[in-house]
Amino acid sequence: MFDGSIVALVTPFTDQGEVDARALRRLVDFHLEQGTNGLVIAGTTGESVSLTPAEFSGILDLVVERLGGRIPVIAGTGSASTRRSVEQTRLAAAHGADAALIVTPYYVRPPQRGLAAHFEAIADESDISVILYNVPSRTSVDLLPPTVEKLSGHPRITGIKEATGDCERIDEILDRCGDDFVVLSGDDLSCLQAMKRGAHGVISVAANVAPARMAELCAAAHRQDWARADALENELSQLFDNLMIETNPIPVKWSLFEMGLVGPHIRLPMTGLDEEYREQLRRCLHGLGLIPS
Repeated sequence: MFDGSIVALVTPFTDQGEVDARALRRLVDFHLEQGTNGLVIAGTTGESVSLTPAEFSGILDLVVERLGGRIPVIAGTGSASTRRSVEQTRLAAAHGADAALIVTPYYVRPPQRGLAAHFEAIADESDISVILYNVPSRTSVDLLPPTVEKLSGHPRITGIKEATGDCERIDEILDRCGDDFVVLSGDDLSCLQAMKRGAHGVISVAANVAPARMAELCAAAHRQDWARADALENELSQLFDNLMIETNPIPVKWSLFEMGLVGPHIRLPMTGLDEEYREQLRRCLHGLGLIPS
């Protein structure tokens, strides 16, 4: 159920700073048309920490209704608090999410036994699948493969988004957890290399902007058409680089603004893309045929 190109969807906002329902519907339709395999709602790219519970629920309701079961919905429900993560995961299930994506507890930096207990407590209380999310560059805590192996034995912990960009880490998780445990890359730059080693797909930032090509890249990898997959990776490499010129989701939201899909608004403490980088990003988007010159 969770494979291929899964988009870490942005959350569009209006001029008044509210969730832009019209733009959100436009994004959902765009991804259905472009062949996206799944959507992550209220993840890092969706500015999850800035959303209220009511906004989180409203976004899920809109997306689930609009998709009508055609592709899966994964809700970002992790936090630094186990209790808060349990509550948010229950909320996601109540509003139709197919799975919860749960980031390691940031800031508090628990030991591995604490991480294991945290995820087990959430999964014990969950009615939907739980996907672990390891991104130590943001959280300052690393979910190590032996802990992932332990957690993979829980009946509701079905996979991991591994965002270290380390393909040897992908190898070790696959070796320890087996083919039934879903391993998703969380790093666009290395996602193809991860799939060559057996990863099932990617939760992608770049797929917000170039969804058809990311979906095709994943499809080519699944059928082991490495020549086509390599060609697509090469075509997209400049986009991958440009979407990291400032902290995610700043460049990707600005890209979608340039493409006319969302407004330019982003919530503090994030700010819009620095003017220094805007022309560079426009050239990249134009080179991919995503905006006119």
